[in-house]
Amino acid sequence: MPSLKEFRNRIASVKSTQKITKAMQMVAAAKLKRAQGAAEAARPYADRMASVIANLASSVQGDGAPKLLRGTGSDQTHLLVVTSSERGLCGGFNTQIVRLAREKISELQAQGKTVKIVTVGKKARDQLRRQYASLIVDHIDLSGYRSIDASAAQIVGDKVRALFDAGAFDVATLVFSKFRSVISQIPTARQLIPAKAPEGATAPDLKGASYIYEPSEADILEALLPRYIDGQVLQGLLENQAGFYGAQMSAMDNATRNAGDLIKKLTLRYNRQRQANITKELIEIISGAEAL
Repeated sequence: MPSLKEFRNRIASVKSTQKITKAMQMVAAAKLKRAQGAAEAARPYADRMASVIANLASSVQGDGAPKLLRGTGSDQTHLLVVTSSERGLCGGFNTQIVRLAREKISELQAQGKTVKIVTVGKKARDQLRRQYASLIVDHIDLSGYRSIDASAAQIVGDKVRALFDAGAFDVATLVFSKFRSVISQIPTARQLIPAKAPEGATAPDLKGASYIYEPSEADILEALLPRYIDGQVLQGLLENQAGFYGAQMSAMDNATRNAGDLIKKLTLRYNRQRQANITKELIEIISGAEAL
């Protein structure tokens, strides 16, 4: 049985941990509000851009379409851009993203496809290289960004387009976690190249109007597609950031509650041990007095 001093030290240690987890919960809650606002603000732009791309792409077919739209004509080599957080203490947030990436990798390899991986975020790299180190071709470090913005997304977009221009892959897919609520984040895989509108995106209703484009639809797509890809990457990174803070807030709240429960249990055991020691001392005193 631990001594009373050991119980006191353990209770003090758990209380210190509880203060840390409570502080981290409050910080995550403050950052979540900003991150959630940024993610929700990016959705209308991404959806509208997807509608424009869907409308223009319907008018451009075959060899006249930009390479980012038509692809290489093959789907043998796939690039997975797996995004995650730079830090942990967020429950199963990163594990869910990596699990989806592993499922995609297994599915593609079962079909005889070649898979390559670019990781964005230290946690994705650390988890994937345990099993797929040979498939990781690059890692993009965004730890220097205190908040995700368009310049961060452009770094990822430029890297993906550079690999595509070099013929390193045929199809690129972004793997991220879509923010739904504090306790719900949905792992999502979205194709970047060949560019296509996400499921559910519809072309804008032109109400029967016919537009003549100057320059041509192909030239407009040539200019818009890199921005569209950067916009999809930016939305994925912002959704990831909001999901991370939501998951961290929830995890720290659970940790704080668990620490409180442990303190109660330790305090109860401490009081029982203290009472047992007092009773033992009283018995020894009484027994000594009776012996005299």
